[in-house]
Amino acid sequence: MRDPYDVLGVPKSASEAEIKKAFRRLAKAYHPDQNQDDPKATARFSEVNQAYEILGDAAKRAQFDRGEIDGDGKPRFRGFEGFSGGRGEGMGRGGFGFGFGGRKGGAGPGAGAGTGPGGDDIFSQIFGEAFRAAEQRAGGGGAGATGGTRSRTTGRGGDVSVTLTVTVEEIAQGAKKRLDLPTGRSVDVSIPKAVTDGQVIRVRGLGEASPFGEPGDAMLTIRIAPHPRFTVEGSNLRLRLPIALDEAVLGANVRVSTLDGEVAMTVPPMTSSGRTFRLRGKGLPSKEGTGDLYVVVEIKLPEGPDEELVAYARKRRAARVEG
Repeated sequence: MRDPYDVLGVPKSASEAEIKKAFRRLAKAYHPDQNQDDPKATARFSEVNQAYEILGDAAKRAQFDRGEIDGDGKPRFRGFEGFSGGRGEGMGRGGFGFGFGGRKGGAGPGAGAGTGPGGDDIFSQIFGEAFRAAEQRAGGGGAGATGGTRSRTTGRGGDVSVTLTVTVEEIAQGAKKRLDLPTGRSVDVSIPKAVTDGQVIRVRGLGEASPFGEPGDAMLTIRIAPHPRFTVEGSNLRLRLPIALDEAVLGANVRVSTLDGEVAMTVPPMTSSGRTFRLRGKGLPSKEGTGDLYVVVEIKLPEGPDEELVAYARKRRAARVEG
């Protein structure tokens, strides 16, 4: 694979934000969904993802910059530095030999198989760093790990986080919304009817793509938009309903707005401001059923002068003082 810096078109001094921005731009440009008539786009898309797998990970980027791994993320083998050949049963200064005989009872100091007292397998000496790096990439303990076997890497793509803002009407209807993902992809998602504010939903397969395995997931955080009339309280709704003074004193039948339209509600005589009425099943859907709508009445006084009301209020005050 090409140098990942060249693939993403960024300099080696690029910041994490610059690398991420370049990746998103290229991933969107070469995404297979956007280039169904271009067979080369898929290969380019995979190349971009592989480059970001290296440069988007601080540890892997540092390894690549030090020359420890290549553009595919594989350990680099630097060769036999200081090799000078060697005799069958010993090591020359600055070199080593692959001796398999020479001494009774075991291999010599430079033997290529087996171990001597306190020594390691010669292949571990030569390839140890590469083996360890490969084991770390595979996520396993390796052939010498206690009580386990080597596990293979799945090559799964990374997860992405995205926030979806919905209205109470959309929740009640189970509507679909267009979701723009950080990967540059846009999809239609159905809003679960039992969703709550702040809930995180995992959407399988909508994360970052990977040329080595399945794509990651999208971690979807739901936010319920503020409503001009309703206040959301879990699956319940609360509504403040202004009523006239005469309606509060004498009682009345009033119209109340709900998610299903207006319904009639009876206000009994002598209802005080702040009294709450419960309309069952007029809230939001939940796993247990449907929430309720709590209607809080507020007495609304006349906006203009009302001499009769003022006279009545004065009379009531005087009676209270005398009493």
